Parts: sequence; structure tokens; C-alpha cells
Amino acid sequence: MSKELIRLSDCFMKFDDDVILDHINLYINDKEFLTLLGPSGCGKTTTLRIIGGFQKPTSGDVFFDGVRINDVPPHKRKVNTVFQKYALFTHMNIFENVAFGLRISKVPEAELRERVEEALALVNLAGYGKRSVNSLSGGHRPCHCQPPPGTPAGRTAGCAGSQAA
Repeated sequence: MSKELIRLSDCFMKFDDDVILDHINLYINDKEFLTLLGPSGCGKTTTLRIIGGFQKPTSGDVFFDGVRINDVPPHKRKVNTVFQKYALFTHMNIFENVAFGLRISKVPEAELRERVEEALALVNLAGYGKRSVNSLSGGHRPCHCQPPPGTPAGRTAGCAGSQAA
């Protein structure tokens, strides 16, 4: 049985008079791949921004490995979220885009290659590593997620799955 990795507990988010998240509860297990799908404005990006620490919920809690992380800044959270189009390095191929954070963290090359190949296979992009990111179709572009430094391969979370995300 997989261990619970991320939990949003009773998260409520309101912008002015608009309720964006209405007391949601979300549980993501270790090594689980999650895609958020829905119409524009339904809260996909807000949910990911809360998990990533870029927004605080109006109320509710965010947990990582059982520890409340509401006040932990994005750069100290053990989760990375890369949204479609906004963060793809067009001068790098698909493999190098996925490997970017691991290279910054000085992950040994053999481990890096293994983790990137595993991540590409996880999102059905095995064999696409040498391709340009510009060659990806809209369906292949939703996001590239990678484990952050110091976490096992497969600890990925949150991929907004539509152009509106």
C-alpha cells in the first residue's frame, strides 16, 4: 500500500466574492501520478499553486509527509510543479527539460538518466527525450513534472491537464 504524500484538508479559497475551492479534500499517495482536469476557472491551477506554496488557502491545511506546510515557502517545499508552456526551455530537448532540476541539484549522471527515463515513461513520453519541446503536440505539453532534489524518483505531484490550467 502506498504512503500518503500530499494532503489538502478542508481547503477553501476565495478571491473577492468568488469561491474558487469550496472546502476540498485531496489525498495524493507516494508514486501516484495525478492529473487535474476541468473547465477554465474550476480551481486546477489554484490547487497546484497551493500545493506548491505560491498561494495560501483562505482556510484549510496542506500537508506533505504528514507535516503541515502552509507556512513553508515554495523553494523549501519538496514538490515541484511545472505548468504547460510557461516553463519549458525551448533551447533544450525534452530530456534536458525534465533533467534540469536534477542537474542543478548535482544528481549523479547515472541516477539522473534513470530518473528522467522513468518520469518520461510515467507520462507516456518514453522515447521522446531527444525531441524538441516545440515538437510536442498540445496533448503532450500539459507539463513536465520531476522529483525535487533529495526525493526518490516518482515523487511527483500535480499536472494541470488543459490549456486553461
